[in-house]
Amino acid sequence: MKMSKNIHALSALTLLIISAAQPLHAAEQPQKGGDLTWGVETEPSTLNPQLNGQDKTELLLRASYESLLARKPDGSYIPWLASAYSVSDDGKTYTFTLRDDVKFSNGEKFDANAVAENFRHLQDPAYTAGSGLSVFGARIANIATPNDHTVVVTLKDVYSPFLSFATSLKLISPSSWKSAQLKAGGTEIIGTGPFILKKYEKGQQIEFVRNPDYHWASANAAHQGPAYLNSVTYRFLPESSVRTGALLSGQVDVIEGISGNDASEFKNNPDYTYQHALNTGTPYSLFLNVKYGSTQELKVRQALVQGLDIGPILQSIYRGQRTRTWGITSPIDPFYDSSLEGKYGNNPQLANKLLDEAGWSTKGSDGIRTKDGQPLTIDIVQSQATVRDQRDVLLQALQAQARQKLGVYLKIRYVDSGTYAEVRNNGKFGSIANSNTPTDGVDIENHYLPINAGGAINYSRTDAPEILPLLKGAWQTQDTAKRKAFYAQLQNIAILQQALAVPLYEPEDQIAAATYVHGVGFRPFKQMPENTYDVWLSKH
Repeated sequence: MKMSKNIHALSALTLLIISAAQPLHAAEQPQKGGDLTWGVETEPSTLNPQLNGQDKTELLLRASYESLLARKPDGSYIPWLASAYSVSDDGKTYTFTLRDDVKFSNGEKFDANAVAENFRHLQDPAYTAGSGLSVFGARIANIATPNDHTVVVTLKDVYSPFLSFATSLKLISPSSWKSAQLKAGGTEIIGTGPFILKKYEKGQQIEFVRNPDYHWASANAAHQGPAYLNSVTYRFLPESSVRTGALLSGQVDVIEGISGNDASEFKNNPDYTYQHALNTGTPYSLFLNVKYGSTQELKVRQALVQGLDIGPILQSIYRGQRTRTWGITSPIDPFYDSSLEGKYGNNPQLANKLLDEAGWSTKGSDGIRTKDGQPLTIDIVQSQATVRDQRDVLLQALQAQARQKLGVYLKIRYVDSGTYAEVRNNGKFGSIANSNTPTDGVDIENHYLPINAGGAINYSRTDAPEILPLLKGAWQTQDTAKRKAFYAQLQNIAILQQALAVPLYEPEDQIAAATYVHGVGFRPFKQMPENTYDVWLSKH
């Protein structure tokens, strides 16, 4: 089979937005040893790195679990656990050549059979249920291991986002598949990372210890060999003010997830460093259900898109520290299309006209519009697992504005993981508020691929006939410009024509650290907090 090496290097605008550089004096050299405590906002709902659906917890899981390839800031791929890769001329076959010096932290062999088993489990509905993995597993036609260090994955059809997914899949050891902890994750789920999961105290913290045998970091890393730190403990501190207080009082060494109000505590403070970077992926948005309740009506959905004024709300809550978004993907994504910026919203006159035309023309004594005696209520479901970054305050502000300006009642409902899964399956909701960080169009597919075609988190539940051909067009080419054009058309349909979502803001990550902490920063390209492999502590 004729193969072409590394045929695609995705270009991207992925420069970090850093407001204070990490200080490192010329005389200082990285020091080995020490224990780091990091205050984090979100506790994992699962410690299985493949089933994890919480972007915020990748910081923790990347300590122990790694992938075949890493990404450079421009989006191109570089070796990690795989030393090379190739894609066939027809775009269907992916060949990965594995390093021969890697082992799982329990001593198990990292070889072709171990990697192939990870891909095979993508095809197991019992394993992938409730996650987006099944979409990728369903596209695989064959998995072969011609020798101990080569894995060949052949797809049924051309699917250009597969490389991004396959190379970022966090790999677990052969013994992990037999563990009773497989779904929940835990110390028996083994990876190859620079740290080993030692102890998890639910609701409190999770501790990782250095893997003494580690020596296969990607070229993105600042050093090779074992990590500098002896251990890292992530403490679960869901309240921003509590995290801030913990850092200021010396209870923790680093925090992430810093509110707009608290950023000033660390900016230009000589005792701390402060960094922030936009995420890739889909903005935090209200996805509007086209199959249930009042949002089935196109003019109701359009009224929300046109009538809400997002900018002032963001400014008030986040003090100018968050980025307003208008489209279906992040402003730093190579597929971002800026054509919708400023072209909708803050038009209550048009919104109220649309609602009148839809028959919601009378108001009750509470100011809420009614039709046939029923109030115009939209049930917004928010998973408790992803309530972060003052999103509860944001939703309350939107609720107040919708009532005041449009006569619409946004009923906010926070639900646990079990209820969230049930609601997603039965479709009985008006809106789900969500964001995610996958790249290379996977984020767009996640939210807009029709459910009957495998859409895992299509919260608008759209099956508009125009959308699938556009997604397929983007899948079937490796040309970035052509793919961007397909997604631009989809964006216009999703926001302006069909009003499937109300984009709110692009999530970002923030890191504040004491000045004796060196090496904290963001992952290239995806721009989420990197693990602590390169972190070291100076005397303090």
